Amino acid sequence: MIKNISKILLILIFFTTNVSGKDNENLYKKIDLFGEVLDKVKKEYVDEINESDVMDAAINGVLQYLDPYSVYMNPELFESMQTDTKGEFGGLGIEVSMEAGVVKVISPIDDTPASKAGIKAGDYIIKINDVQVQGKTLMEAVKLMRGPVGSSIDLTIRRRGEKKIINKTIIREMIQVKSVEAKIMKNNIGYLRLKSFNSNSSKQLVEKIKNFEKSKKLTGYILDLRNNPGGLLTQAINVTDFFLNDGEIVSTKGRKASENRRFFAKKGDKVKGKPLIILINNGSASASEIVAGALKDHKRAILLGENTYGKGSVQSIIPLSDGGGMRLTISKYYLPSGQSISEIGVSPDILVEEESEDFKINSVSDNQLNYAIKLLTI
Repeated sequence: MIKNISKILLILIFFTTNVSGKDNENLYKKIDLFGEVLDKVKKEYVDEINESDVMDAAINGVLQYLDPYSVYMNPELFESMQTDTKGEFGGLGIEVSMEAGVVKVISPIDDTPASKAGIKAGDYIIKINDVQVQGKTLMEAVKLMRGPVGSSIDLTIRRRGEKKIINKTIIREMIQVKSVEAKIMKNNIGYLRLKSFNSNSSKQLVEKIKNFEKSKKLTGYILDLRNNPGGLLTQAINVTDFFLNDGEIVSTKGRKASENRRFFAKKGDKVKGKPLIILINNGSASASEIVAGALKDHKRAILLGENTYGKGSVQSIIPLSDGGGMRLTISKYYLPSGQSISEIGVSPDILVEEESEDFKINSVSDNQLNYAIKLLTI
């Protein structure tokens, strides 16, 4: 334990190199206090503790203090995370973060066990199989939610506006995200549902639109970004560029000069200015917010639905010497207007709330989609 404490103290002392005077003195006092607390935990806590787990929790505590998206992953979790990013994995199909010590749902991914069970963006998961989430790291909670395909999991949920807790039993499945769904709807309206921004999302979307343009003379497009948790920045830029003639799409700003970048559209609106309505909700996050916000700022699209989630930051995966890694926020997104997306989100031009927790594409209960169709047929 002492050896591990020494390592932590050396790291903390390193941060004092850019601090001077009274601040330096206060920081050294905090370092001494940190060592004292760990020593007393070792000697007096009611149960024996795993020293390695305590150190992992201390490291993760530093990162979680920064924001809900920065997190430490031990070697086992880091390896698991790398497997998940390949686009096929066993689980529930939700994008999550940590808030106030519990898991918060950013968005359920369409056509996954979570979305079918009625999990909503903004839900708080307080128990996983009767295990309290409070006190666990985000990655520990994520690990609890994974299991063999076909096995069940019980989630206890708190939802804003609901007094009673919600219990959900969900069967785990192999998650395979198909990012684009498209169809021509009545009155020759092109409907495009983008479920995520993976490595080939923009290519799939472009192919669908080109096929639409060849087959029929369309009156306009609906781009559905509801419950799209985001993904690759490059894909968000490509999708936005497709509908713009020119202008800034998004900028990123961080502490390092290399993280301060601006991205612009190339000349040529590929659908030649046809009317475009974008559907958004509380589950539209990150890359979805970039597309919606940029096209709104350029007055190229009408946004319809609910305010988006507000995840306007860029995380970098950084490998660490122990074989683990950390996900660290290195910059934030800014729309062409200069407004940050982070914790604010993008507001719709036309507020239309969802009628039910479970909406199905093109069903009579989907009031947002029906509203968009009416706008394009006026």
